[in-house]
Amino acid sequence: MIIEQIYTGCLAQGAYYIQSENEAAIIDPMREVEQYIARANKAGARIKYIFETHFHADFVSGHIDLHRQTGAPIVYGPGADPGFDAYIAKDGEEFKLGKTTFRVLHTPGHTTESACYLLLDETGEQKALFSGDTLFIGDVGRPDLAQKGAELTMDDLAGMLYDSLRTKVMPLHDDIVVYPAHGAGSACGKNMSNETTDTLGNQKRYNYALRENMTRQEFIREVTDGLATPPAYFPLNVRMNKEGYESIGEVLSRGTRALSPEAFEAAANETGAILLDTRTPQTFRQGFIPNSINIGIDGSFAPWVGALIPDAAQPILLITDEDRQQEVVTRLARVGYDNAIGYLDGGITTWKASGRELDSITSVSSSELAELITKEPIEIIDVRRPDEYRAEHLDDAENMPLDYLNEHMAGLDKAKTYYVHCASGYRSMVFTSILRARGYRGLVDIKGGFGALKRSGKFSLTPHRNISG
Repeated sequence: MIIEQIYTGCLAQGAYYIQSENEAAIIDPMREVEQYIARANKAGARIKYIFETHFHADFVSGHIDLHRQTGAPIVYGPGADPGFDAYIAKDGEEFKLGKTTFRVLHTPGHTTESACYLLLDETGEQKALFSGDTLFIGDVGRPDLAQKGAELTMDDLAGMLYDSLRTKVMPLHDDIVVYPAHGAGSACGKNMSNETTDTLGNQKRYNYALRENMTRQEFIREVTDGLATPPAYFPLNVRMNKEGYESIGEVLSRGTRALSPEAFEAAANETGAILLDTRTPQTFRQGFIPNSINIGIDGSFAPWVGALIPDAAQPILLITDEDRQQEVVTRLARVGYDNAIGYLDGGITTWKASGRELDSITSVSSSELAELITKEPIEIIDVRRPDEYRAEHLDDAENMPLDYLNEHMAGLDKAKTYYVHCASGYRSMVFTSILRARGYRGLVDIKGGFGALKRSGKFSLTPHRNISG
């Protein structure tokens, strides 16, 4: 028996390849499915099942393309109602894979159709639990994503999750290995560990939501407390996972069309496309196409795209580092942004060589900022998360988290100068580039972010303070 976790770090997502004899199953596949087909072919195995733990919100699953290419059935837990052919399993139903068996455990709570897949070896011994978003390492799935108006509340779903964990999961053997769909960094939970697997016994000891003496009301209160607003792109991904989507091959073919500067400019004018520059923040700062925005590929690229580009149907034109256009289009497609229509062939170098205009963003070092402060009052914007800001921040810096950029715009004056930082420079450049494209010209980037400011020792810092009332 082979169990492989195929982890995608930028989305903190775990897909799984399981093989017994010459049969394989894939659980919660990513959208680029060739990797699973290649893995099975290399082992001389046939992909027999595609198991989905639920309708995912944070990424577009590869279930439909994998079914198209292999013919393997897509299996969901009870209550699922997809808009395509799929097998809806019964609670407790079993599926043979070589000498092993998968047993479906219906575990509503994160969503109503959520299911875990319990793997039994050839003797019937419990070996592993593929827990989806029902149980994470250190946490459980958030219960606020599948509410249906007054019909089903967050507390209702949390109560379902309590029952599911205590009747279906916690009675399982302590030595089985838990393989969740996500790890730390995912927005599907709030307290996930950096570890991506663990034994169920350890989780019973250390996971706050599995405390043996926990009452139903305590569980509901603790699981729902402190949940951040879910990213704006989540409903789009649920809809695509539930109703279907365009083949990833077609998305890649369209998005990786090489465009000359002339063709790029014409496409931008004709379509009103977003100009998305995925180079590093400091490279972008030094020279970029006017009105383009920077979301660097070497960061939490896809989640930030989903959070900050509100219309996934709007065309996107790409400016990338050399030979990274396919990676960019793939990562956009992972979160449902399928409308990339081409990239600038040769990148900024060819744009500059064509004689076209470039823009840039002013940047200051921590030493330069310290000197400026001694001469005149300046306004500093800290775009880190509220918890980062509360832990420690520059005196008088105003917190405007990048996640809520659109809400902050009304409070900014286009005639003023603002100095902007995050932790290291990635988020501040996203913030600055988007606002600059909207006409805010007086934004100055602080090199190295809060880390550089703190290391300089030149600034007064406000530490965390407990505020009651």
